[in-house]
Amino acid sequence: MSNNSHNRHSIRLEGYDYSSSGMYFITICIQNKLCLFGEVIDNEMILNDSGNMVMQIYNELPNKFADIQCHEIIIMPNHLHFIVENVGADLCVCPMDTNNDLGEHIGSPLHRIIQWFKTITTNHYINGVKKLGWKPFYKKIWQRNYYEHIIRNGKSYNNITNYIATNPTNWQSDDYYINQTHL
Repeated sequence: MSNNSHNRHSIRLEGYDYSSSGMYFITICIQNKLCLFGEVIDNEMILNDSGNMVMQIYNELPNKFADIQCHEIIIMPNHLHFIVENVGADLCVCPMDTNNDLGEHIGSPLHRIIQWFKTITTNHYINGVKKLGWKPFYKKIWQRNYYEHIIRNGKSYNNITNYIATNPTNWQSDDYYINQTHL
């Protein structure tokens, strides 16, 4: 039996520039489907302290990456869905400052945004485990990758925002569903 872990292929759209302007529907999953961020009660997602921390970090993304806007989000017990827009900058209208000493990102590639988000939430979560008694995890919180869908038109955007809004209602039929009463 061969080990294919070194033969992984990218699930990204080949040749697509993920730093270009556009909207992206992102799904990030917790490793092993652990329910760490709260629970769905009566078709409503109730965030716990760690879920609130994830929401706070999500809301900080535009402060770290000045060229993005955050749109809809739903944090579920063991995954999250959100829409992020890379608004970029038109060089003719707003030239880039090449002497950028503030550490701001310009033309942020999507993978850098997700990498930063995962790193910061992981660090905060580890602190919560150590100091606040949050549920521990094994080795890492997040799955290795993330799912992304390029939103190409208004109909797609509307379908995705509806999916995000109804995610708690459809929790028990979700692929990521774990019955927390048996944990």
